[in-house]
Amino acid sequence: MNRHDLTDAEWERLEPLLPANPRQGGRWADHRTLINGVFFRVRTNITWRDPPLCYGNWKTVYNRHRRWSMDGTWEKILDGLRAGCDEAEGEDWTVSVDSTVVRAHQHAAGARRRPPRFPVKGDGVDHKPVKGREALGRSRGGLSTKVHLVADRRCRPIARIISPGQHGDSPYFRRVLEGVRIQRRGLGRPRKRPGRVLADKAYSSRANRAYLRRRGIKAVIPIKKDQQANRLKRGSKGGRPPGFDAERYKERNTAERCINKMKGYRAMALRTDKRERIDQGTVDVASIRIWLRDPVQ
Repeated sequence: MNRHDLTDAEWERLEPLLPANPRQGGRWADHRTLINGVFFRVRTNITWRDPPLCYGNWKTVYNRHRRWSMDGTWEKILDGLRAGCDEAEGEDWTVSVDSTVVRAHQHAAGARRRPPRFPVKGDGVDHKPVKGREALGRSRGGLSTKVHLVADRRCRPIARIISPGQHGDSPYFRRVLEGVRIQRRGLGRPRKRPGRVLADKAYSSRANRAYLRRRGIKAVIPIKKDQQANRLKRGSKGGRPPGFDAERYKERNTAERCINKMKGYRAMALRTDKRERIDQGTVDVASIRIWLRDPVQ
């Protein structure tokens, strides 16, 4: 057994969440062996062709990861592991938002930008290259991807989206929060609205605060100095200053600690996947490993 493999206790929590073998066609290879192979690759960031032989054919391991990344199976498994994680805090469920830049290896570049090899006029498809496609961007540090995360108080990832590395944080604040979806252990609709959101000054904007206010979510976001000066400059027209709970804000580091946990998985710390959906699957696999080691009680 490799030290990165699933323990028996982790397998017992994971096995009920896995898809069943298809009724038609050939049966899938053993789930546990292939998932261990995916975990090994995400932890070490070894090339897909070079995993230890104990995990079987490398192509089978890669195809399983690719298929489950594209059809959302990894995300469904995460939903099952996170079910009921908000129950202990109740209405005061608090989450933190932050982002991190991930350097992209040169092997992550080169994905085809046009669907067909020979474009056909009048087919209704825009064949012009799209800037920032596959969530890759170029900045001073070279090719990079930005991962936007929502984390709970126990430094576990709740939601994620990825974007090109040069994109800002604030425009993705609403989008990443809309990805929060905590299933109930029993009957009932998934919970999509935390009680309180913590974020740093990069997310301080009228639009973000208005969005949280409309949804009835308390914002713990410090105001920028230039925004505060502009409000004072306008006098009574500037309105009241937004509320800020400095004591609650001390918990914002949970998002940064969650990022540190996830970057312990080298495929998360250095992107080598070409396709955006497969890279999202890699982020989900790292998240699954965190939730298996720190499950919902």
